[in-house]
Amino acid sequence: MDKLNAWHKTAPGLLVFGVVELAAAYGFFCLSVDRGNLWWYAGTTIFLIGGLRNFLVLVTRRTAK
Repeated sequence: MDKLNAWHKTAPGLLVFGVVELAAAYGFFCLSVDRGNLWWYAGTTIFLIGGLRNFLVLVTRRTAK
C-alpha cells in the first residue's frame, strides 16, 4: 500500500488516477441519470472531484518546476 501511495504522488500516477477517476465519474453519471438514485449522483460527485484534484495537482506541479 505504501508503494501505491508513493507512486500516486508521481506525475504518471496522478495522470493514471485522474483518468481512472474521471472514467468512474462518467460511469456513475450514466447510472445516476438512468436510475435517478441520489447515491449514484454522490458517487459521480466524489469521483469527479477526485479526478479534477489529481489533474490540478499534476498541472500545478508541472508549472512550478
